[in-house]
Amino acid sequence: MIAQASANFARISPRKARMVIDLIRGRDASEALQLLRFVPKAGAPVVAKLLESAVANARQKAPGTDVDTLFVSKATADKGPNKHMRRWRPRAMGRATRIAKGVTHIVIELDSRR
Repeated sequence: MIAQASANFARISPRKARMVIDLIRGRDASEALQLLRFVPKAGAPVVAKLLESAVANARQKAPGTDVDTLFVSKATADKGPNKHMRRWRPRAMGRATRIAKGVTHIVIELDSRR
């Protein structure tokens, strides 16, 4: 049984989110939540909330599911479009350069160990 949760357009850069995602991939869901509680990274609260949502989705999908058997089978953090967060910084001689604001699509899938 696969349960998934996704956070689209999360306001964190993909690079920062991937550092946290790589820590939890392949771990048990309870162990990953415990780990995220103590990781001092910017993406940890975002990923922890998403992982809790995935566990809740697993409970909703199959009420008889044992939560202790769930593990993170797939976790990705991909770059989202920067279309809505366009910012410009003035530069020398009347020019302007674009400020890149990171937007990320994060997907977490949980599966049960048999």
